[in-house]
Amino acid sequence: MAHARATSTYGLLAVWTLTRILLLIFVFKVIVFPGPDVTTDVEGIYQGWYVTLRDGTFPLSDVAWQYPPAAALPILSPALLPFLDYASAFFVLVCLTDACVLALLQYAGRRDNHSPRGAWVWTLGVPLLGPTVYARYDVMVTAVAVAALLAGLRRPRLLGTLAAFGALLKVWPALLLVGTTKRKPWAAAAVTAVAIMLAFTVTMPGAFAFLTAQRDRGTEVESLGALVFHVARHFGWEGEVLLNYGSMEFVGPYVGVVSTAALMLTLLAFGWLLLWRLRARRFAPHTLSDAAFVAVLLFTVTSRVISPQYLVWLIGLAAVCLLFRESRMTLPTVLLLAAAFLTVLEFPLWFGHVVASDALGVTVLFLRNGLLVAATTIAAVRLWRDTVPHAPPAPEPGQAPPPRTEQLTQPS
Repeated sequence: MAHARATSTYGLLAVWTLTRILLLIFVFKVIVFPGPDVTTDVEGIYQGWYVTLRDGTFPLSDVAWQYPPAAALPILSPALLPFLDYASAFFVLVCLTDACVLALLQYAGRRDNHSPRGAWVWTLGVPLLGPTVYARYDVMVTAVAVAALLAGLRRPRLLGTLAAFGALLKVWPALLLVGTTKRKPWAAAAVTAVAIMLAFTVTMPGAFAFLTAQRDRGTEVESLGALVFHVARHFGWEGEVLLNYGSMEFVGPYVGVVSTAALMLTLLAFGWLLLWRLRARRFAPHTLSDAAFVAVLLFTVTSRVISPQYLVWLIGLAAVCLLFRESRMTLPTVLLLAAAFLTVLEFPLWFGHVVASDALGVTVLFLRNGLLVAATTIAAVRLWRDTVPHAPPAPEPGQAPPPRTEQLTQPS
């Protein structure tokens, strides 16, 4: 048994090392990955923000800055490696963070009733996204989310603290709390969020300017709603694709309608989550991560923007789900990994085809987004069935009602 476990560990480390070397080869341009240069965000945008942030203010004049205040920390992090240029230091730090996530998942997978599947999902899923995953700071945010969920069952306050910190890095980690039944994580999250926001408000002006930028965004060409315009272009729609708010977005007639519809879908997703939370009664140890996975899937699929790096969030959450042998998120995870492979095809490999809305670009986008919708639907249905008890049949006249049974709750 010990020999088999050691062999599996060595195999895992070998695959992780080989795939990460390949990612580093691409971002350092030893071999140029086909398609648009994905490192320009780091070498141009991030480095420009770094100069501004280092002077004690947020880049308010740049509409591409659409992040919560704590996002300044990963942008400034290359200062930790002053012997490297900015881009090189950033790539190295992302790779080190990637290794930390693997270590967390591998350690957690050794616990009783846990599985090494989670570490394998992370190891195989991240490189499927191609070099883009190392040229954005989303791996760093995902590392915080993974650490929060792994701490959740035994250290609820740490869950809340890390979730709040993650939310101030990139908003979505706030959804990690949707599956907790305790008050301690929410209290810790509130205290942490207030403390961090006050610190940034006092020390750096413009900490919350990102809210306006997010409000004004349109429909990005890779999103679910964008499929309407990709098809409409073949029937005479007169809009166009422009670089807008740091991404390629559709501009033209009815774009506002589709963007509003996406917001309505997000509100419906929030309503479903609220209904689930009110109806759920069976909370097992894996429910916390399953609920977070479903919540982020819902908000990703309904978003006006589905950038390639968003999938690394989902891969990290899926990896935590599959640590638990009882989790029923295996099929959604397989669909997610397939979507990740199609994502590297649509960006950067065939992004020109996507922007042109030609047959190849539209097909790969339909397939990728279709897989995400399928994964979201299946995951949501399974979460509901696992946690919401079925209503017992009404007793016959004169018959006593069935006895109540105790529901499983998260350990305190």
